[in-house]
This record gives sequence, structure tokens and C-alpha cells, in this order.
Amino acid sequence: MELPSNIVLDSGSLNDAVILKREILYKGMNGRFVERFFLSSSKSFIFKPLTNNDQLGKEVWIHQHILPHFPEIYPKIISYKISEQPELNWMIVEDLGPLTHDFNVTSVLEVIKWVAWWHSLPIESIGPVPASGLKPQIGEIIADIVNRKEEFLLELPVLKLEREAIEHIYSLLEGSNFSHRLVVSHGDLHLGNFSMVDGQLKILDWEHTHLSSPYWDLYHLIDMSHPLFPKQVTSKLRKQFLEEYLAQLHLELDSGSFIWEYYLFSAVFSIWMISLIKKDIEAKEQRWPEEQLHRQLKETVLSLQQCLVVLSGIKS
Repeated sequence: MELPSNIVLDSGSLNDAVILKREILYKGMNGRFVERFFLSSSKSFIFKPLTNNDQLGKEVWIHQHILPHFPEIYPKIISYKISEQPELNWMIVEDLGPLTHDFNVTSVLEVIKWVAWWHSLPIESIGPVPASGLKPQIGEIIADIVNRKEEFLLELPVLKLEREAIEHIYSLLEGSNFSHRLVVSHGDLHLGNFSMVDGQLKILDWEHTHLSSPYWDLYHLIDMSHPLFPKQVTSKLRKQFLEEYLAQLHLELDSGSFIWEYYLFSAVFSIWMISLIKKDIEAKEQRWPEEQLHRQLKETVLSLQQCLVVLSGIKS
């Protein structure tokens, strides 16, 4: 079924006159809604306006220039408009149907297979890839947590984190540089951005794709918490996921050093995330329900605790 030419109004909104029904899927950072809409009882699409003004035009660009190098593990863009006026930007994407985002070891291992695949791609074979994504680079994150060190240390009793273990992380940062190897990164590979559809993996929301450390995708996949998508990764699972990634990677590297660096990266990112989550909890206008934010905080602290055990030289 072809889309009516007037499916989207000049205002950037869906045209209810040609739509059978519509349902809201989620609210973006700028307050606009991503929706499923039906042209018939059996044919539906996803309407995705620009949900983060800083990402104007980026997702379409990624679909045109980066994803043609990939297998079909992503939903295709059917139609789009790019405008300098953020409210007039939109995409219509194929509908994969109702998706589930429950934490599942099988699906995570399937994602890891593909992460290892695109991390193995020679960057020069793809062409220009954006140099940055939505969040700060790891160097900026390190600088931020170092600047806020005393403030974070005051929170340790409430978070039930050992001061000695946290001080050890800061001491490691003084003499440790992460590998400078860059890979194509999805950029936002949390649990809500992938799902199994009819037994096949589909990965969503590629607008944050950029060049980054391989640990970036791995952290978002393994240890990144999200208020909407609960999960609990054990030390055993984390080790399994990292070993599977290395087994699938088409590159030669020191596996021991790689895994150790991942744990340090994860600890750094989790310290930074804890501060962000606490700000969200304390904010007058909360984007997420407080109960979900407290669960997200608990998950992040648990992840940090598990990484601290390894970095302290104790076998997990």
C-alpha cells in the first residue's frame, strides 16, 4: 500500500483525514510523540517526528550513507522531510509490529554478534561517519567525574559503595588511557532499541551513530540502565557477553587488556550516570516516574559494584 501524498500536513503533523487510527508509542525529549498509524486494519506505519532537536537530519543521513553497508537488521525509512525548522522534520518508518524489550540473554547474544560485526568493519570502507553522538565523549565524562569527585564521595554511604574501591577507580584514571581505537558505534544501544521480530533481530534508532570506542556500544548494551526497560546483569553474564563479543570480533587484540579496560570504562560511565539519575530524581519536573528512576539508580549502582570487584583484583 502506497502512502497518500498528503499523509503529513504542512504543519509537520499526521493528517487524520486519511488515517484510520493512531496510537502513541512514546514521547521524545522535545515533547513530540512517536506514533503508530493505520491506513487500514492490517497496514500500519511508524510516524517519527524529530524528537531531539540536536539530531536534526542525522537519522536520515545515517540511513542513506551508513546503513546501506549493513544487513537488514533495521526498520527502513519509507518517507521523510528535513527542514531547518525542527517542528517540520519527520520520518515514516516501516512498522515491525508490537515490540518487546524484556531482558533476554539470547537476544543480547544476538546483538553482540552484530556489534562485533560492525565493530570489525574498516572505517575507511564506509566513508565519513559522524565524529560525535548525543552524549559527551568518554574523555569529557572522565573530566566531569574527576571535577565532581568530592561531591560523589559524599554520596557513598547512601549508595552503599566502599570509599576505598571508588578511590581506586580515580587512581586508575590518573595513569590509564583507554585504547584510542575507534569503531562505528550505534551510539544508543540500550535495551529499548532492539527487539526480536519473528525470530530475527531488529535494531532501532540509529540517529546517534558515530565513531567511538568499542566500549561505548558494549556499555550501553550490557550495563546501561534505563527507567523504562529494567534488567539485571550478573557478573557471570557480563563475563559471558564480553567473551562472546571477543569470539565474534574479526580483529586481533589482547583479550585480557580489553576486558579489563571495559570494566574501567563501565565503572567510569556508571559513576557519571549515577549523578545524572540523582539529578533526575531531584528535579521539580521529572521526565520519568520517581519509582522507575530509583530502580534505574539501583541497577546502575549494582553494575558499578560488580565492576569494582574485578578492578580491585578480586575474581568475580
